[in-house]
Amino acid sequence: MKRIGILSDTHGMWDDRYALHFKDCDEIWHAGDIGDYAIIERLRETAPVRAVSGNIDHGMVRRKCPETDIFTIEGVRVLLTHIGGYPGKWSPGMKRLLKEERIKLMVDGHSHLLKIIFDNELDLLHINPGAAGNQGWQRVRTLVRITIDGTEMRDCEIIELSN
Repeated sequence: MKRIGILSDTHGMWDDRYALHFKDCDEIWHAGDIGDYAIIERLRETAPVRAVSGNIDHGMVRRKCPETDIFTIEGVRVLLTHIGGYPGKWSPGMKRLLKEERIKLMVDGHSHLLKIIFDNELDLLHINPGAAGNQGWQRVRTLVRITIDGTEMRDCEIIELSN
C-alpha cells in the first residue's frame, strides 16, 4: 500500500503546507510547471519525488525531469506528464499512448483546473490536481492525496490551500 501526494503548477512557489499535507505520503508526484528545482529538493525532504517538466520549465528542471514518466506502483500502471488533456479531450496522441501502455492512472497538470475523472472507455482514472502555486487565474490552490493498494485506488482527497 502506498500513499501518494500529487501536485502541479507550483511555478516556483514554495508553501510549507505542501510538506504538512504530504508528511505521511510514501511518494510525492509533481505534474510539471515546477518553476524552480529547489521545489523538488524541498519536497524530497518530506518523501521521495517523481516529477516531470512542464511548458514553463527550463534549466535544471528540464535537465533532471523528463516530460513524461511511465511506471508501475503497487499493481497500477501510471503515466505522469504535464500536458495530457482529460477523458473525452485527450491531447493529440495521448489516447493511443494510454491504450498501448495499458495505463490505469493518468496524472497531469497544465490547466490549473482540478479534475478527477474516471474514463470508462479506457478503464483508467485521470487526476489533474489543479495548481498548487499562485501563478494563474485559479481561485483556489489545490493538492491531491490518494492511496494505491495493489490495483485498487482509493481514499482520494482534495486539499484546498487558502491564500
